Amino acid sequence: MSGPLAGVRVIEMEAIGPVPWAGMMLADMGADVLRIDRPEAADMGVQRDPRFELVGRGKRVCTADLKTEAGRATVLEEVAGAQVLLEGLRPGVMERLGLGPDVCLARNPALIYGRMTGWGQEGPLAQSVGHDINYIATAGALHTIGPANAPPVAPINFVGDYGGGAMLLLVGVLAALHETQASGRGQVVDAAMVDGTLLLMAPMLGRWQAGEWKDQRESNILDGGAHFYGNYTTADGQAMAVGAIEPRFYAALLAGLGLDASTLPPQHDRAAWPAMRARFAAIFASQTRGHWEQVFAGTEACVSPVLQLSELATHPHLVGRRSLVPIDGVLHPAPAPRFSRTPGAIGGPPTGRQA
Repeated sequence: MSGPLAGVRVIEMEAIGPVPWAGMMLADMGADVLRIDRPEAADMGVQRDPRFELVGRGKRVCTADLKTEAGRATVLEEVAGAQVLLEGLRPGVMERLGLGPDVCLARNPALIYGRMTGWGQEGPLAQSVGHDINYIATAGALHTIGPANAPPVAPINFVGDYGGGAMLLLVGVLAALHETQASGRGQVVDAAMVDGTLLLMAPMLGRWQAGEWKDQRESNILDGGAHFYGNYTTADGQAMAVGAIEPRFYAALLAGLGLDASTLPPQHDRAAWPAMRARFAAIFASQTRGHWEQVFAGTEACVSPVLQLSELATHPHLVGRRSLVPIDGVLHPAPAPRFSRTPGAIGGPPTGRQA
């Protein structure tokens, strides 16, 4: 494999959510990722065509029964030659299997042992079950998303599993991997989705404590409260995304909508936001998405069509950047970020063996 992590060996213990996504990122960047699968399917496991298992791309797979001495021995043999281990089991499970940090670091003192959980390795909720929605609810992020007069809206599992989880795990593992080059010593990385989500909330927490962010949905610039930052339905049932925050962008937005700024309230007059949002909604609803795409093309209005998944492969920008790569008839997101000297690459579907 090519990429900046070429030569780095990673063991990924079978899991769902953030761990396989993090493993995919490492594999894209050139790491040799070996996924250890259990013989039986996980609780949420379903058998899929491996071509569509995008997070498994570029990985080798070994099936091992960790409840047996032979299975544990297989993992420890791999640990001896690896730089990183990723696991996403509940705290204490790896220890009970005989594969906890103490055992693995005794076998390989330079190992980076990355642990991904929702609540963290310690704390009152550490042993509680949960999913992305529970972690982002506890971190306050879920409360900020959705309409003011209805329950919060779950943002799929982008925030907890991937933004606050997998990305946090990657940052921690790569930082520890860098440090061990100088010290020669490994360490445990405790990455919790609730912690990572709180980090994502840092800008809003700061603004809230400064009195600049209201603790109510649809009351702020970025949460749908402002008429110049949000989504609008078009005449054909599609949608346009508007992000005209800066004054000159707002001026371009008004021009495209055929509005005269001199007859309108100031942009940041919060009392006028609901009425302005209703006015914008009526204008956008009067024409199709295609019409508005033409109106705002090449302008500074920060207005974009809200694309459906089926439209991604033909969007000019995504095509121009080769942001989607077809492999065996399946579209994959291209490796990112992009490196000028050591570019990453997409490996094939997961390939495996029995222990």
